[in-house]
Amino acid sequence: MDSKNNHTNHAVKEQRKPPYIEKITTVSDIDVWIVDGMYIRTNIEREFTNFGQYYRFKFIPKNEFWIDKEKIGGEDDFYIEHMLVENRLMEEGMPYEQAIDKANRAEKKLRKEVLLAKEEIRPDMTKAEYIEKAHKKLLTKYSNGVKVWIVDGALIRTIFFMDFTEGGHDKVYKFVPKGEVWLDDDLSEKEIKLVLLHELHERYLMSEGWDYDPAHRKASSLEYHCRHHPEETDTKLDEEMKRNKEKI
Repeated sequence: MDSKNNHTNHAVKEQRKPPYIEKITTVSDIDVWIVDGMYIRTNIEREFTNFGQYYRFKFIPKNEFWIDKEKIGGEDDFYIEHMLVENRLMEEGMPYEQAIDKANRAEKKLRKEVLLAKEEIRPDMTKAEYIEKAHKKLLTKYSNGVKVWIVDGALIRTIFFMDFTEGGHDKVYKFVPKGEVWLDDDLSEKEIKLVLLHELHERYLMSEGWDYDPAHRKASSLEYHCRHHPEETDTKLDEEMKRNKEKI
């Protein structure tokens, strides 16, 4: 981020109630807050993912940008760049679908510049090399037929799909190898099973012929139920693992 955005370089300690965690900067007169994404997804809006601004989520104040607390870290500037573009265009009246496309382009350009400068990616890398680099840890406990991987979410968002958040699987994303479910390495330990439950249920439904949108809604409903009834999560997860084993 450059000086024209008035992006300060230090965190400002300011206490507020949940979901607020910490204000990290002010950019173009907008306060940027790190927030508890799990709290938001459980109590306010299930579809809140890595970040958000007022014109996308009306529960966010107009003068604030919210970024989910990252487990790994290092993507704040990318999200701020995205929200600056998206917020300005939507304030001017542009529909969300058009604004997010332009914001994605600005974010992706910055991501590639940064990762190339750090030599974390190369212009000549193949898809297979990127996938090998993205794979971080195989969760053998949950890999019962379908392989469940913790993956480098930042790399995937830069190379394959900007809107990859929380998780995904081979029935939705062509870049995910057959028979695999991917979980973002930024997920907190508390959310791994909930997101995996979502992805497995969605994957099973799509393997049964469901389209993505209704399968996603059904999976979101199941995930939301278990967020409020955590004692049922392990049983539901076992059921989905067994159903997916037959749908490689």
